[in-house]
Amino acid sequence: MAANSSSKLVIYAALVGNILVVLTKAIAASWTGSSAMLSEAIHSLVDTGNEVLLLYGMRRSVRQADLEHPLGYGRELYFWSFIVALMVFALGAGVSIYEGILHILLPKPISDPLVNYVVLGLAFLFEGASWLVALRQFRTLKGSLGYYEAFRRSKDPISFMVLIEDSAALIGILIAALGTFVATTLDAPIFDGVASILIGLVLAGTASLLARESKSLLLGERADIKLSESILRIAEGGSPASRANGVLTVHLAPDQILVALSLEFADDLRTPQIEDAVINIERKIRAAHPEVVTLFVKPQTALAFKETIHSRFGDPPVGVVLR
Repeated sequence: MAANSSSKLVIYAALVGNILVVLTKAIAASWTGSSAMLSEAIHSLVDTGNEVLLLYGMRRSVRQADLEHPLGYGRELYFWSFIVALMVFALGAGVSIYEGILHILLPKPISDPLVNYVVLGLAFLFEGASWLVALRQFRTLKGSLGYYEAFRRSKDPISFMVLIEDSAALIGILIAALGTFVATTLDAPIFDGVASILIGLVLAGTASLLARESKSLLLGERADIKLSESILRIAEGGSPASRANGVLTVHLAPDQILVALSLEFADDLRTPQIEDAVINIERKIRAAHPEVVTLFVKPQTALAFKETIHSRFGDPPVGVVLR
């Protein structure tokens, strides 16, 4: 719950920052005729819509499971994260590159560039404040991991999407300021269009990075290996007449995990005894790991489990914890 609240704080900070700058950028673009400033206005507008979509995805993902969706709605967050990546590419990058090409073909001088500098400076302060909030949360979540490794391992798209979007926004502001400076200093408005294209390329790269990770989460990534090992230890100690063969895990949402556990029971156990052992193990696992929202236990021999895993994943298995 605390992680969810901190994620919302990051989104709200980014939303406020974008609302503060999108109108001023649009007015400045209209006033000065700057292509790069117009690209920045479009960028901020897309980011504002993205934050709204992420908040919507968070709200939808916490709904309770029902008969139509027995595994719950957790992956709604991953779906809307993927949509956000597509919006960054289609609306942010596409429109910026298109606007830049038009400005190169029909260059127009920037009038009153001081307005650009003032607006870009204020935008940098607003975006920078949002970026610091997102960076602080990501540092807390990543622990001892490197930034890129933490990004790849993260199961919470909010933790990295806002940080990466804000980073792209800051880079875009610097490019727009440099484009304005070169275009006015050299009296060559074509460089304003070049800056717009460069902003579009930054957004295209950002969108590709976000889309790849969001797609992976949407398809289903395994939980941290430490959680799987903990589940196996609990299962081993849950019943003296059972042995844990292995476990498969899939994230349905940042704090929702599906677990499939393979157990081998003593041959002399009767059905009621096996049922009691399974109930006891399930209770202990859920108490230790409340994020496990769905748990399937399959009684089978260790040999049968390994043969199943080998046929699906090859040898050695990838992402499967065996005993």
